[in-house]
Amino acid sequence: MAYQDRRFEEKPRDGFEEQIVQVNRVSKKTKGGNKIGFSVLAVVGNKSGKVGVGLGKAPDVSSAIKKGVTLAKKHAIDVPIIDGTIPFEFNIKLGAAKVLLKPAPTGSGIIAGGAVRSVVALAGITNISSKVLGTDNKASNVYATIEALRRLSERHKRENLKKGKANETK
Repeated sequence: MAYQDRRFEEKPRDGFEEQIVQVNRVSKKTKGGNKIGFSVLAVVGNKSGKVGVGLGKAPDVSSAIKKGVTLAKKHAIDVPIIDGTIPFEFNIKLGAAKVLLKPAPTGSGIIAGGAVRSVVALAGITNISSKVLGTDNKASNVYATIEALRRLSERHKRENLKKGKANETK
């Protein structure tokens, strides 16, 4: 009976898949003793151009995960994907994190470190080459990747507008 219950487990209706990147146990010294809590870094994406990241904090892990996933869905961004990869190379420095994202030819797969891999895979990018420079902090690298994809999206929209205007004047 337990096997059947697991087999027909409900999938999220909104199409977002979620992945937990980091779980931190944090404690605060108070007058009554130590107060223990958890912070969870969650990445959500629909594998077709939408991805978001959220940091949930709560006294227990399950509540922190729910908060992180809710925040990630709320702050999801659109990512331009052309032939399974990004339109052009992008290099970003955000805090101590430096992330380099490069388009890759079809069939090369996701060549990326753990933190960047989770973001680009959930965004729906199937071919990309990336390098994480600077810090090893997963949270910093995830935020830098999200910011790079957001700026990449803005630049892609600007360039499409320029092309549209250039075609109108001809």
